[in-house]
Amino acid sequence: MDFKKARERLISRIGAEIRDKRVLDTMSRIPREKFVTPDLQRSAYEDRPLPIGLGQTISQPLIVAMMTEALELTGKEKVLEIGTGSGYQTAILAELAATVISVERLPELAETAGTLLKKLGYTNVTVHVAEKTLGWPKEAPYDAIITTAGAPKVPPDLVAQLKFKGTLIIPVGSRYLQELFKVTRLKTKNKIQNLGGCRFVSLIGKGAWDE
Repeated sequence: MDFKKARERLISRIGAEIRDKRVLDTMSRIPREKFVTPDLQRSAYEDRPLPIGLGQTISQPLIVAMMTEALELTGKEKVLEIGTGSGYQTAILAELAATVISVERLPELAETAGTLLKKLGYTNVTVHVAEKTLGWPKEAPYDAIITTAGAPKVPPDLVAQLKFKGTLIIPVGSRYLQELFKVTRLKTKNKIQNLGGCRFVSLIGKGAWDE
C-alpha cells in the first residue's frame, strides 16, 4: 500500500474543514500507520478512530486536527496532553509546540508510545504514567492542555494547571457522547466555547469518571 498517497488523500479531505495550514502540513508528514497495529495499517488513513488495544482508540484524524487547531499553537508553548494513547496526537503536538508533557493511565500504552516517539526522533516529548491527580501538576503551569478522553464536567484541577489566558481542549458530557469544549482560563470567569459533538473514551480519575 502507498501510505504517502493515502495520507495525501486524507489531508485533502479534512482540509475542507481545517483552516490552520500548520496543522495540515504537520499531519501530512506524520506516518499514522506506525501508530496502529500491523493488521490495521491499511485502514490508517480512513477518517475514523481505530482500536489500539486495552479498550483505547486512536482518534479520528478530523477530530485530531480540530482539537489541535483549536489550541492555536505558535511553536513556543509548553503543552500538557492527557491520554497519550498511541502517541499520534503527541507527535503532532511535538511538531507544533516547544515542549510536550504527555500522561497516560495505562503503563503499557505509555511505554509503547514513548518508545515509538523516541524512535521517530521526537526529543521535546516526555511521557509519564498518570498519577491519581488529573494532569501533571509537577510541571504546571501550561500554555495549553489537550485531553483525549471525555469528562462529565470541566475538571477544576486541570484549569488550575493552565497559565492565565491558557487554553484547555476537552470533551465534556456522558460516557458515550460529549461536546468538545475550548476553555480559556481568565482571572474572573473562564471563557467556554462549544466546538461541536464528539465521542471519546472516558477520562478516569479524581474530578472525572470512576474506573
